[in-house]
Amino acid sequence: MIPLGFPMTFTSAEPLASTERLILRGFMPEDFEAYSAYRLLPSIYRFLYRDPPSAEALREHFDASLDSHFSEDGGSLRWAVLRREDGALLGDVSLKLTSKAALQAEIGYIFNPAYAGKGYATEAVRTVIDLGFSTFGFHRIFARLDAQNTASIGVIERLGLRREAHLIENDRFNGVWGDEYIYAVLSREWADRAGA
Repeated sequence: MIPLGFPMTFTSAEPLASTERLILRGFMPEDFEAYSAYRLLPSIYRFLYRDPPSAEALREHFDASLDSHFSEDGGSLRWAVLRREDGALLGDVSLKLTSKAALQAEIGYIFNPAYAGKGYATEAVRTVIDLGFSTFGFHRIFARLDAQNTASIGVIERLGLRREAHLIENDRFNGVWGDEYIYAVLSREWADRAGA
């Protein structure tokens, strides 16, 4: 286990993790075209309370993510999710360090809708949660989801995270209020589930 008291950086193209179908690794400059193909889609931002970025802003965000790290609260690690059979970039998964003192992280993920319905997001998120507990030593990992984002809720519920809160009209975008769910799992709960 990597102690959270030390900065963690992930810049390597070497796989951080893999499954039978997927490879998770740091982003590389040559990923930008496939990354922008889904990250500029308006449908991706429907539940993120913001408009799609400009191409220039997206490029800046992508370039900054090539050296993702966390050492202090608010930092994050982000991984490209590739399909093993052909190397297609399916999406990305991140862990955001929300509290070093309380050993807590937020899981986030965005996938290209062209690859929806095949279980890739569930598989990748499961892998990153595993890493969050076994490699990084987190105590609690949580997800914040728009209450109308049924696809994303399905991913989290299939993984067995517990719904801990339903926040009513806690965010607003373009004059419309939105609700949010908080889901979470503790390290011991995740280990018990894996052992079962």
